[in-house]
Amino acid sequence: MGLDLLVRRGLMDRVSGISDLLETMATLRGPGGCPWDVEQDHQSIAQCLIDECSELLETIDTLDMEHMREELGDVLLQVVFHSQIAKENGHFDFDAVAAEINEKLVRRHPHVFGDADLETSEEVFERWEQIKAEEKKNKPQQAQVFKNLPPALPAMLYAFEIYKQIRKKELPTGDVFAAGQLNGEAEKLSEEEVGRQLFALSSACRDKGIDPESAVRRYAQKVKMETEALAKEGVS
Repeated sequence: MGLDLLVRRGLMDRVSGISDLLETMATLRGPGGCPWDVEQDHQSIAQCLIDECSELLETIDTLDMEHMREELGDVLLQVVFHSQIAKENGHFDFDAVAAEINEKLVRRHPHVFGDADLETSEEVFERWEQIKAEEKKNKPQQAQVFKNLPPALPAMLYAFEIYKQIRKKELPTGDVFAAGQLNGEAEKLSEEEVGRQLFALSSACRDKGIDPESAVRRYAQKVKMETEALAKEGVS
């Protein structure tokens, strides 16, 4: 058996593994599939992604190679799960996700896939940032009301930062968030009391079947969007 054939067979085995996973996920979500999987949407499984990433990070921190492969698979499952939901709703599929990130990697590595001459990691990073800036030029530009926040910021910190910017810039919030009602409330709070209230609310969410992380993030995003709209309209 020739080397080329061995390579091709090895590649086909890897492709088959991905294809099998995609088919399994589609079956779980399809007619006669798993009731729990069928009921899920992007928001309901958002916390799962955070949990799986945290478990993967633990194996990376400890160099636990025995379990790292398993945890990588769990993270991959979340990507496949979200892609399947998006496919069912006519948005995109897993292949589109893979194709887009592949195109981005090729585009942002001209020293590997093009004729750019970059020899150090510093030069590579600088060129990467230049390419990112060029990509953003081609997208619709809007004046930003809020500064960009890290996409992986926990929901409570995300809400904290949104409110911080609202106070700092004295932004209007309309009916979505009555900032005036907070006057005097902060003085009554202690760290223990905040912890007690948040723990009680989180427990109630558990009994109600609500993901508190997603709930806070989604409402903070709503406050952000409506505040941006009011600010751009010049509402005081």
